[in-house]
Amino acid sequence: MKIEETTVIRKDSSDLLISDSESSNSPLPNCANQESLGCMSQHIWFQLIRLKKTFMGFLNKKFYSRLRHAGLDKFVTSMINIPPSASLGEKVCIIGSGNWGTSIAITVANNAQRLSFCDPIVNMWVYDEDIQYKGDMKKLSEIINEEHENVKYLPDIKLPHNLRAEPDLAKACSDASLIIFVIPHQFLPRILRRMKSYIPSHSRGVSLMKGMNFDLEKKVPVLISKSIEENLSSSFDDCHFKFQCGVLMGANVAKDVARNEVSESTLACDFDSRKGIDMNERTRLIFDSKTLHVQHVKDVAGAELAGALKNVIALGAGFIDALEFGNNTKASLLRVGLKEMISFSQMFFKGVKTDTFLESCGIADLITTCYGGRNRKCAEEYARRRLASDRKKLDGNDCEHLWYEVEKELLNGQKLQGTLACREVHIVLESRGLLHRFPLIKCIYDIAFEGTDVGQIVEGIKVYK
Repeated sequence: MKIEETTVIRKDSSDLLISDSESSNSPLPNCANQESLGCMSQHIWFQLIRLKKTFMGFLNKKFYSRLRHAGLDKFVTSMINIPPSASLGEKVCIIGSGNWGTSIAITVANNAQRLSFCDPIVNMWVYDEDIQYKGDMKKLSEIINEEHENVKYLPDIKLPHNLRAEPDLAKACSDASLIIFVIPHQFLPRILRRMKSYIPSHSRGVSLMKGMNFDLEKKVPVLISKSIEENLSSSFDDCHFKFQCGVLMGANVAKDVARNEVSESTLACDFDSRKGIDMNERTRLIFDSKTLHVQHVKDVAGAELAGALKNVIALGAGFIDALEFGNNTKASLLRVGLKEMISFSQMFFKGVKTDTFLESCGIADLITTCYGGRNRKCAEEYARRRLASDRKKLDGNDCEHLWYEVEKELLNGQKLQGTLACREVHIVLESRGLLHRFPLIKCIYDIAFEGTDVGQIVEGIKVYK
């Protein structure tokens, strides 16, 4: 059995020890300025921790996962005389390497080097692809690790050297304490099934995925964060592990965040404290930076639904742009859209607060998406092609095919979320006879999937009591 070893090359040798203390967020002092004994201790502990990880590699993954869930991790650790306090603290893994996943990975990786309670190495799981690069075919993960650039999804942006692309899902997340989900939500179920055997019992998650699921039996929407919690929570005999998942939503155009343009985001979570540590604040610090201002709320449902529903409204904004209507019309669409977003959220989920929609995850994200997001962009192109066609009315199959063509040509392998969310919301409302209470969402759906004339978008915002 081959045990792979990762050598960490850092500019400063004092970075090798990452304390679990939260007393300081400043960079660790230079090794040359410390007591020689303390500096030596750092290197010794780091090597011992690497030895522990190598030892764990000999164990069957599923078997060791059961040991962790059964609370026997300390016993295994004691076999090589490394006390639990020697842990590197927070280990972050990012599931997804698309445009937004890579952008947020830059911020997280930079913070992981700076924060005293974080392991400096951040894993980013990559769905590996063969890429034509400088005349040769290479794996995307290899290019990222060698060139420190995601040439397919975030070209011309340099990545931190402590961000490691990992195509093996088990290796990426097996020792992660914080797992960040940034993949198209239609791919989530099979990823969760694979992850369940590998994640540690102390891990938690944050979803950056903007969409929702649907319970066919109960005819209700289901939060993606709840689906993650339910799929990754496990019971082994008398031991129960509850995976907790929050969300990060906000006015975050990926390239702008990657270029360090000032923006803000909303972290919604309600994690249990651990050993007196506020895990909500600790998680916020992992995302927060000088250029990405992160605020915390506890309304997970409100923040997540705002992130999903604004993509539906953005389709309508694209239709308006294709018709070349002005800002007055779009402002009306945003007002009505926000009102329907709040109504839908509070109708199906208890405890959703109206104030949440005044945070970055609400009105700010809605504005950004309706002026610059991929859903607006693709919807405008869809509508322009409809308007240029001799056929004023298309059937459902024609609409599906047109969306497929637009997505393929404009998104370079990325996936639209607004069209999926629009279908799911429509299913929920239609199954309960509630479409008449959401005229804008109904109008957007009819244009997108029933072939209704694009000009009918104004009917969705004409009168709203």
